[in-house]
Amino acid sequence: MTKTPGAASRLAGALAIVLGTDQIPVRLRAWDGSEAGPADAPVLEFRSRRALRRMLWSPGQLGLSRAYVAGEIDAPGDMFAGFAALSSVGKFAETGPFRPLTARELFTVLKVAVRLGALGANPALPPEEARIGRHGRSHTRSRDAVAISHHYDVGNDFYSLVLGPSMVYSCAVWNDAGVGLDAAQEAKLDLVCRKLGLQPGLRVLDVGCGWGSFALHAAQRYGVEVVGVTLSAEQAALARKRVAGAGLTDRVDIRVQDYRDVDDGPFDAISSIGMSEHVGRAQTPHYVTQLYRLLRPGGRLLNHAISWNAGPAPANPDSFIPRYVFPDGEMISLAEMVGALEADGLEVLDVEALRQHYALTLRAWVQNLEAHWDEAVQAAGEGRARVWRLYMVASALGFESGITGVNQVLVRRPGGAEPPLRRTAWI
Repeated sequence: MTKTPGAASRLAGALAIVLGTDQIPVRLRAWDGSEAGPADAPVLEFRSRRALRRMLWSPGQLGLSRAYVAGEIDAPGDMFAGFAALSSVGKFAETGPFRPLTARELFTVLKVAVRLGALGANPALPPEEARIGRHGRSHTRSRDAVAISHHYDVGNDFYSLVLGPSMVYSCAVWNDAGVGLDAAQEAKLDLVCRKLGLQPGLRVLDVGCGWGSFALHAAQRYGVEVVGVTLSAEQAALARKRVAGAGLTDRVDIRVQDYRDVDDGPFDAISSIGMSEHVGRAQTPHYVTQLYRLLRPGGRLLNHAISWNAGPAPANPDSFIPRYVFPDGEMISLAEMVGALEADGLEVLDVEALRQHYALTLRAWVQNLEAHWDEAVQAAGEGRARVWRLYMVASALGFESGITGVNQVLVRRPGGAEPPLRRTAWI
């Protein structure tokens, strides 16, 4: 009597074609308890037929992501190992994980779905998906406010579990991998202050101030006055509470305000740490022009931003990151950012690449999330926690592979006092 193959075996055959490889690099476990694939490989678990159904309705990255967020697919054990395995073979090695399926691959998945009884109506979208329309003008003030709220207004308690006591949501600077996240974040904040040449009495604008960590550090350690702006009401509320607790309300002003509406310059220095990714390619020249106008002659601007290093690629609004993490977010290359800064008349003083540092930072955030998983689920819901786990693991691997980078670009507005002759002034 011929034994009917389990669901895992059928899924493995389809996945091998999708990956463009003879043997899948993961161990598949299906909802019927069957398993297929190398015994010592990372496990990818299909908990429900609904996961396959999502892949039919939304082929490629989006369907797989929705299934993971909904808890229909899981990667028990080491998620980093599972993602790395998928990214290392066949077609995925060329294009990155979760590329769209071809017609032939989709037909293969369809045949598997028929045999496994997975056909049916399109499952409801996970509630964590951004409800920003795919069409219409992007980066208006109102649309940006909605996009920022989607990402940042998910609960300060949740972020405190992931980020730790520093409450800094950008790449840390690690002297070595063993210094710890909090020390690495403090080193980053201090490095920015030194690069900006902060001194007592100077007036500083912090664009995208988050929960106020840079503003607090600059005011406490360097005696400056800081205006911090954010579009997140929850960030601003906690930042103001922290400022009041530190007794710095006379020196730190936290506002819920679009950077385009700041009109009380000039400032002696401007920090933009992990904010310009929200600006978008088309708006970058306007972003630079606004900051130039707000900067005093001789004043310095530090732009700390993620860069896309994998060559020209069209924005894909149907991929995981814009749908679940950063609606309307857009990474540009380092060359484009430097070009935009120089085109407006700003002088480049220094460029520092921190790609490896962000991989370490993301791994530390994932470790925090895993260590406080039950609390994170209670604070923001299991779906949101799964979104952040998926996004941070995938992002860490992107930095480790070099697809993405992160750079601090230090510039100055011509005029005023000359900058230091050597970079030793801040290193």
